[in-house]
Amino acid sequence: MKKLLLIIISIQLAFSASAKEGMWIPLLLEKYNIEEMQEMGFKLTAEDIYSINQASMKDAVMIFNGGCTAELISDQGLIITNHHCGYSAIQSHSTIENDYLTDGFWAMGKDEELPNPDMTVTFLKYMEDVTDSVLTGVDETMTMQKREEIISENIKKITEQATKDTHYTATVKPFFHGNQYFLFVNEVFKDVRLVGAPPSAIGKFGGDTDNWMWPRHTGDFSVFRIYANEDNEPAEYSAENKPYKPAKHFPVSLKGVDEGDFTMVFGYPGSTYQYVPSFHLEMLTEKVYPGLIDIRTHKLNIMDRYMEQDRGVRIKYAAKNAGVSNSWKRWRGEIRGLDILNAQQKKENYQEGFQEWVEEDSNRAAKYGTLLSEYEELYSSLGEVRLGRDMLLEVIYRNGIEVANVASMFRGLASLYEKEKGPNAEEVERMKSGIKKDLTSIFKDYHQPIDKEITADILSLYKNSVDDNYLPAFYEEIAGKHKGDYNAYADRLFKKTIFADEASSIEFLENFSARSVKKLKKDPAWVLYENFMDVYGDQIYPAYKSLNHKTDSLNRLYMKAQMEYESDKNLYPDANFTLRVGYGKVKGYQARDAVQYLHQTTLEGIMEKDNPEIYDYRVPERLKELYRNKDYGRYEENGTVPVCFIATNHTTGGNSGSPVVNAEGHLIGVNFDRAWEGVMSDLMFNPEQCRNISIDIRYALFIIDKFAGAGYLLDEMTIIE
Repeated sequence: MKKLLLIIISIQLAFSASAKEGMWIPLLLEKYNIEEMQEMGFKLTAEDIYSINQASMKDAVMIFNGGCTAELISDQGLIITNHHCGYSAIQSHSTIENDYLTDGFWAMGKDEELPNPDMTVTFLKYMEDVTDSVLTGVDETMTMQKREEIISENIKKITEQATKDTHYTATVKPFFHGNQYFLFVNEVFKDVRLVGAPPSAIGKFGGDTDNWMWPRHTGDFSVFRIYANEDNEPAEYSAENKPYKPAKHFPVSLKGVDEGDFTMVFGYPGSTYQYVPSFHLEMLTEKVYPGLIDIRTHKLNIMDRYMEQDRGVRIKYAAKNAGVSNSWKRWRGEIRGLDILNAQQKKENYQEGFQEWVEEDSNRAAKYGTLLSEYEELYSSLGEVRLGRDMLLEVIYRNGIEVANVASMFRGLASLYEKEKGPNAEEVERMKSGIKKDLTSIFKDYHQPIDKEITADILSLYKNSVDDNYLPAFYEEIAGKHKGDYNAYADRLFKKTIFADEASSIEFLENFSARSVKKLKKDPAWVLYENFMDVYGDQIYPAYKSLNHKTDSLNRLYMKAQMEYESDKNLYPDANFTLRVGYGKVKGYQARDAVQYLHQTTLEGIMEKDNPEIYDYRVPERLKELYRNKDYGRYEENGTVPVCFIATNHTTGGNSGSPVVNAEGHLIGVNFDRAWEGVMSDLMFNPEQCRNISIDIRYALFIIDKFAGAGYLLDEMTIIE
């Protein structure tokens, strides 16, 4: 019996050592993490990951286009990220004649690579703790507004000094809810070209059905190249630019992964909320998420119906549909995962212990004694305001009513003509040029019947979801003139507005004058937009801003208190889209009763899912041919090709495209998702079920080489056999 107990304990210890929670600051790895990482199998040093004295992994990792991560895989500026991160660029180059989303795209030489206006990649040059400088002149007695003013002015001085006489950019970001601050000095490259992308039947295989799920068989990758000027520095797009020569790129490993292997994810996680009180979880799961899930369900149902009927509409709305679906599914997963963890009760239990600790000491009681009661009072109001704000944004922005979004583009132009001195002609033309570009982009991917049906549907949902104080004035017209018939209101809106058609919108723009302002203000799409903005500006935003100020102040104090309460622990800061390290091991998991998932999927699984009747599961004929012939090349393992794997790394949004490296620092995969059972990791990490999902780099190389015939790209990589 004792022997069995020892075995059980050893298994538990081994598991806890491999399921590692945390998103760690690379600058501080030497101090807090490297010893543990090496005990788990990592064979390099903290200096190999982050250094300002020598080339390190940080020089091969970048922010990709403002929302994802990517990494360098050659000394010629070649980078790899996710297919869904490059999706909008792939879509922008796609037409019915050249449908790169469906068919894929591969440049067979650098002269065929496609430029992407406005796309950027951002490298971190160095980071520095500037807490003392940021908080100079700040004391705990001042108001939140005064505190923000001083901090803002200090940050301005710090960033100006950091970038003086350089082409770098700089930002200062708060950590631990404003108890610590770091400076980030960056280099931004603006000439990024599409090199290749698999067809959506590979890059988005499984579609929204498989999104956030395991097992996964998605070849979620795309390839781009960074270009620089003759001095190897950032430059606007030019045919004269040359491929960027990096200080560091990742060697690519063909050795594969086994259960228990060390893995590290290095990237830019977006946002997490690990240290919030129980009231925050209650607000999200019982108030905010249910309303948002409902409105997005309606949007998706309408889009899906039209997309299934028309290939052209499917291309136009592919990115919008994916954007709506992504958070819709995650919110549902978070509710489920937090419920399984009994997360709210755990938070409440923690708070009981915290409060006891506070009251044990008079000084602590004076500083922190009323924190939890203040939180409770705050969240009693915040839920309704947060729901109203988020629902309004779902209606006007976030793939809501598109004609209202089009009308909103004219707001700045109208304000120029309402100035006392009248508009500046040069400014007017510059603004017109920008609006015309945006209009062309929007109407390229617009289908009026979808917009019209969504308009009627979500206006009704909004009314039934929010406080009556948040209803815009035009709802009186719907109730009176249209007798509560939202379809009748939408019919009239789309019949009367000039903003549901590209030609009329551009004609109105090109002939815009002082008299046009009056016409604009009578347009029903403009009226709808402005009415919502009036509610937002008069009712929602002031309350939301005030409550957020209180929340920020309480969060800062609560975080400081938690750091004292748990002074024996190394706490990691919440993600804030700055460079972080997560580490763990390759490992399967038990999803639910009698369902045990292995750590890896293979090409066999793709063929098992093949269904020509379902768009998301149509396997390309070329891939079937390779499978039938077992033509796997050097990417074969055990008679098949590995496709994806899971590990215990702590990741979130923004980590999409992050490099996944092995103990030697070699690239073994590209992170692209989390398993649905563990998506609540933004709020609470469950080591038993939180898993990040990555495409096995061997599958990416197999697709590039054997499927696409672009094997020349491998010639510029450093391949580890």
